[in-house]
Amino acid sequence: MKRIGKNKGVVYGGSDIWEELNRLIKSTAPSKVICLTDSNTAKYCLPILESHLDSDIRISGITVPAGEAFKTIATCQSVWQQLSDLGTDRKSLMINLGGGVITDLGGFVACTFKRGIEFINIPTSLLAMVDASVGGKNGVDLGHIKNQIGVIQNPLAVFVDVAFLDTLPQPERNSGYAEMLKHGLIASEAYWNELKDFHNMNSDALADAIWKSIEIKNRVVTKDPNEKGERKTLNYGHTLGHAIESYCLESKDREPLLHGEAIAIGMVLANYISQQMLAFPKVKLQQTTSHFLHHFKRVSFDLSEIEKIIELLKFDKKNVDGNVNFVLLKDFGNYKIDMTVANDLIFNAFEYYKNFKN
Repeated sequence: MKRIGKNKGVVYGGSDIWEELNRLIKSTAPSKVICLTDSNTAKYCLPILESHLDSDIRISGITVPAGEAFKTIATCQSVWQQLSDLGTDRKSLMINLGGGVITDLGGFVACTFKRGIEFINIPTSLLAMVDASVGGKNGVDLGHIKNQIGVIQNPLAVFVDVAFLDTLPQPERNSGYAEMLKHGLIASEAYWNELKDFHNMNSDALADAIWKSIEIKNRVVTKDPNEKGERKTLNYGHTLGHAIESYCLESKDREPLLHGEAIAIGMVLANYISQQMLAFPKVKLQQTTSHFLHHFKRVSFDLSEIEKIIELLKFDKKNVDGNVNFVLLKDFGNYKIDMTVANDLIFNAFEYYKNFKN
């Protein structure tokens, strides 16, 4: 079993994590155990969890609709009410079983119900394993604006079992792959190169690659838990990526993009801007863009849509005093934070993305 220890919020990995989960639940001795799922994980993942729980552990279930569109205060209100109806008290334990929406929303619900109850996250998507598993960010969207309401609070523990990935459709796996590629860009060119063969990895190599991604994020978060400096690098590609994701979510004429699909576009744009402003090597810009466009569909935006996306940048959480702050790269693992980018350069980045030829 792999283990990353923290002041609070130990992350466990491997197929042998379940004995530790049972031990932790029993040692915590909660008055009640409640498992939060969405409509997909209730069907495909909850039976897996239940098969690993000791027979004397009883759980009550709460299920919410699946999808980013339900990562809202309204969903939280429903869950809070159901927790109350179940007689949940401050000694209860909540298990969040699902992807990033469930772990983000469930963590926020647990942190705020009766001013805080203990919770455990069991991520079932690749995105949640490599992103939401570390860092203690819990929250919900405000309308179509991503992650505007929330708190930073680590769970009691996180349990990562890559066997859950077998329940995912391929687009969801690919969405998580984008976050792993981000870790390569901000931390390690060697790790980026290792990930090029990601889709052909056997289960052991896949588990190792995922654990390396978790370790990269953990190192960053440990150095900067409150996002004053280096932790901002974890938002690489997310400034424009979140704006693109929000725009597609609110637009009646657009199909919503998965988080990783939007962030992949955001990283291509950020790499181009980095090349223009910080001399990110041109050959690496070309290589990384080619890789992204090989694995993620290209999405066309017209001028008016780009203007609306730029307008959404004002909601980015890194902004200070009205200034939109970008994370940019001089090279793999060599970053600058709090960079101001002119709108003309953003338009040029979209043009580069649109016209790039492999």
